[in-house]
Amino acid sequence: MTVTYLIRRLGAVLVVLAIVTVAVFAITNVLPGNAALMILGENATPENLSALERQLGLDRPLLVQYVDWVGGVLHGDFGMSLRLGLPVSQVVGDALVNSLSLAGIALAGVTVIAIPLGALAAIRRGTLADALIGLFSYVGTALPEFVTATLLLVFFARPENPLFPAGGFVPPSEDFGGYLYHAALPAVTLGLILMAHISRQVRSEMSEVLSSDYVRAARLKGLGEGRVIWRHALPNSLAPAVAVISLDIGYLLGGIIVVEEIFAWPGLGRLLIYALQNRDLPVIQAITLILAVVYALSNLVADLVIAKLDPRVRYA
Repeated sequence: MTVTYLIRRLGAVLVVLAIVTVAVFAITNVLPGNAALMILGENATPENLSALERQLGLDRPLLVQYVDWVGGVLHGDFGMSLRLGLPVSQVVGDALVNSLSLAGIALAGVTVIAIPLGALAAIRRGTLADALIGLFSYVGTALPEFVTATLLLVFFARPENPLFPAGGFVPPSEDFGGYLYHAALPAVTLGLILMAHISRQVRSEMSEVLSSDYVRAARLKGLGEGRVIWRHALPNSLAPAVAVISLDIGYLLGGIIVVEEIFAWPGLGRLLIYALQNRDLPVIQAITLILAVVYALSNLVADLVIAKLDPRVRYA
């Protein structure tokens, strides 16, 4: 891995995040409604509204507010929640851990299952196994999260005989088994579409690799089929899959908002909906920026992994 390539990618990430801070601050400040009015209620007097706006710093020029906000973010201070009266870092911290753990479970399951499925479909191309995996991929891609969640609730969480809980959360520090039990349905909901995307990508890329000259040469040398697949074909098929995984993390972060609300999972998505309903600007800004940072870093990691798998990328 060349240092120049790493520095170039880090620089690109920093530029993107700088643009994101401007976009997040601008969008949250053009949302309809007034934060002071949301706190005091509709019967608040103009004098009370003005006093609270001065107290919250909402009467200052937007540029001054932006500079103060960015300065606080760089020091780890996201401000105070307008609705809860608590530090935003405290409000968002637990929700971030819960969301990352749920997304991690879904992504780990997807990676472990989808890549072998795609490889199997490519190896058994034209057979029943390939057709079934292709059908699963098309169905998984076609179903949005709320439909998948509804179907899972109907089949696995019906009130008369629930196999899994319909919602809720158990901290892993208290009962890890109960935590996984409650995380099962939301993780499967998040993972099905990702699994369909990745398995299709691996199948397509590996089918092309299996028809390449160097794979034919490896077979002509007398190498076993298992060695040809696992040492030559699969590693050269993974770079596009890694790119798809990194792009799907953006989908994962968007889908987690819907899934958390449906399954009452106390993560960033549910907190964001609460903050939007109450126009809690510091919380909205913090969550949006955190999601952008996670997405940017995931793409950075994916670029580094792809550069490791394919040296031509970092020298291009």
